[in-house]
Amino acid sequence: MRTCEVILAMLMMAGVAVAQQEGARPTALTIYNQDFAVARTVVTLDLKAGLNEVTTTSVTSQLEPDSVVLRDPTEKVAMKVTEQNYDAGVVNQEWMLEKYEGKTIQFQWSPGQTVEGKIIRAGQQPLIEVKGVMQFQLPGIPLFPSSTDGLLLKPTLRWMVYSPKQAHVDAELAYITHGMNWEATYNIVVPENKDVTEAERGEILGWVTFQNNSGTEFPEARIKLMAGDVAKIRNPQSQALPLNGRFYAQAVDVVAGAPEVTQRAFDDFHLYDLNRTVTLRRGETKQVEFLHAADVEMKRVYEYDGSGQRFFPMNVEYHNESGSFGTESSKQVTVREEIKNSEANHLGLPIPAGRIRLYRRDTGGQMEFVGESQIAHTPSEETLRLAVGSAFDVTGARKQTDFHIDSRAHIIDETFEIDLKNQKENPVTVKVVEHLNRGRNWELTKALGEFTKRDSNTIEIPVTVPARGERQLNYSVRYTW
Repeated sequence: MRTCEVILAMLMMAGVAVAQQEGARPTALTIYNQDFAVARTVVTLDLKAGLNEVTTTSVTSQLEPDSVVLRDPTEKVAMKVTEQNYDAGVVNQEWMLEKYEGKTIQFQWSPGQTVEGKIIRAGQQPLIEVKGVMQFQLPGIPLFPSSTDGLLLKPTLRWMVYSPKQAHVDAELAYITHGMNWEATYNIVVPENKDVTEAERGEILGWVTFQNNSGTEFPEARIKLMAGDVAKIRNPQSQALPLNGRFYAQAVDVVAGAPEVTQRAFDDFHLYDLNRTVTLRRGETKQVEFLHAADVEMKRVYEYDGSGQRFFPMNVEYHNESGSFGTESSKQVTVREEIKNSEANHLGLPIPAGRIRLYRRDTGGQMEFVGESQIAHTPSEETLRLAVGSAFDVTGARKQTDFHIDSRAHIIDETFEIDLKNQKENPVTVKVVEHLNRGRNWELTKALGEFTKRDSNTIEIPVTVPARGERQLNYSVRYTW
């Protein structure tokens, strides 16, 4: 008989009601992308009239004890939990040393060779007495008696449950546990595109990856994933810890094929259902495909933010009189892919936050990695903007060509010159971004032609640069206060 079976038998002989479990019931898991999950399962209770001591191991080692709910979903039995005890201290060497503190046990220092040692002190730096001498090191592998009482092979919940009558209850057990997380990743594959002025079409594959570091295995789990930023108070002491003092390598299990993952709106968030029962082992990482879209249109965008200055003036009277303020210059032109998340573009579903990798096929059909970006939660009909790197053949430069201040009249005038160069075989349109941060009140005194305001102090000017050519842009701005 296995040790766990012996323990369960001893508990039953002692008058303890043991919840029916160990794979008898599947567990429903809703995993949040904030390192926690809600677990729900059913435990079968055979209650007598009066107080019953009930125990279950259908829990994790990172459970939040005050989140536990045990109830009769039918409400036919007016049972009441009067006391709850939770013990996550699954047996390990340190726990056993503490249990035998002050006692003498055997230590194996070589095959077939043992020595007696008294555990003077357990803990991270144990103190052992061997042959009348104390040492700060274990003399060998500690050997503990097999009859040790109080062994915990799994995290355990114990309740005192009052029932007004004898009853058989399929009770619902729900709790919050840490040590579980999930994230979305996306791969985009596009063909070679020499003419960057035209939109291109590609294929998008989306995967969800979730980890089980809760310290417990779930042989049968129905898994849902919650996307969104749910308010959750973080307890600094509830961080994921190595199990039994050891770190477990993560095995990756890929789940593909039917049935498909479905999603629906839930409260102010989105809930994704895997629509299948899976085995989620301790320390395991599992991946499921949840998005596959072909013929998705995307547009390449070039953006030149030469100063990169994103300072925002504090009040209407703010102004900066330093002539060198905002004169920074960078050569880099950012490359970005924009994808409309719409049904017309073969998407149109809420897309969870995650990392997107972009691959492009060369003339021989081989895929090459050309950049990646991080996206936020993106509702349908919004646009995905993926910054994938800096252009090699498109560069920029900016410089201040004029600066004048009239403190009495409360006026500052300055002029900038921006040069864009394109060594590609096709013309490109570059969105030039300028931050007018010297003061809140400003106006352009030299016409730019077409431009848009991103916010009250940021403008965007589209500039078409010819193939193997360059364009120069000049603008003047006046600040008043």
